[in-house]
Amino acid sequence: MRVLVAPDSFKGTHSASAVAGALARGLEHAGWEADRCPVADGGEGTMELLAAALGAQLVAATASDPLGRPVGCRFALTQHGDTAIVEMAQASGLALVAEDERDAWAASTRGTGELILAAVAAGAREVLVAVGGSATTDGGRGAIDAIREGGGLGAARLVVLCDVECAFEDAPRLFGPQKGADERLVARLEQRLAALARSLPRDPRGVARTGAAGGLSGGLWAAFGAELRAGAPAVLDALRVDERLRAAQLAVAGEGCIDEPSFGGKIVGELVRRARAASVPVHAVAGTSRLSQLEAAGAGLERVWTASTLEEIEAAGRELGSSG
Repeated sequence: MRVLVAPDSFKGTHSASAVAGALARGLEHAGWEADRCPVADGGEGTMELLAAALGAQLVAATASDPLGRPVGCRFALTQHGDTAIVEMAQASGLALVAEDERDAWAASTRGTGELILAAVAAGAREVLVAVGGSATTDGGRGAIDAIREGGGLGAARLVVLCDVECAFEDAPRLFGPQKGADERLVARLEQRLAALARSLPRDPRGVARTGAAGGLSGGLWAAFGAELRAGAPAVLDALRVDERLRAAQLAVAGEGCIDEPSFGGKIVGELVRRARAASVPVHAVAGTSRLSQLEAAGAGLERVWTASTLEEIEAAGRELGSSG
């Protein structure tokens, strides 16, 4: 019996690869053959997964972190050099800022713009920008300024892999608090994004996916005509997940927290949709679940197993394998 093990990272604790390995060990102990398939939805970890799938090489670069300090980063460049993958979390991610340093007003996407420029300078004519896990709510202003000051994109085009569906104006309310914004600051951020939207060549408000990464996706769409693409389907396509599901009798998803938004453009919901089409049941392992068993079943999950440490995740895999 074969199981597709396809977890996302447990943000801030375990990488997708580490979670997949722990689950696979538990399932294999119970007698299953595990197909390790760590996944991402456009957020952290997307670049490395796509680089492996596309045969791209990682290139070192230096950019500004959310508070303007230099930070070592990487972007990926395909063998022919025509496509690059930039992960905004490398330069503008929340993980780069200590909890007591979080400043939703000051945090800038400038470093992401610098990485995009570095990819273009390396010869890329298409730059895939994976957004998610950001420390920022600047609507992409920092990235836009950096790109314009650096001479623009030339003939290169941007494709933004988005991990959420929300519109530009909703980003402060939905994601500002996790970046350190209280209610008053959320209102100020909303006003700042509205002013930015009015100043751009086209208005990103009301457009799906423009709110990803604190509005970075919308800023790049409005300023440079970036294509906005759902990150989860793009990653699963690159990893040949449909084909791998057809060879499996069971699939296991994973995420740090499974809740209702997990099924709104996120990787768990996309995996469930594809597994349903292949008639493959899906279980999930999560650090935290905010769904009742009835809600989980309604969303297409057989069961959600909660586990936080890698040892607990491996134990969940053993228990799931024995019960399945």
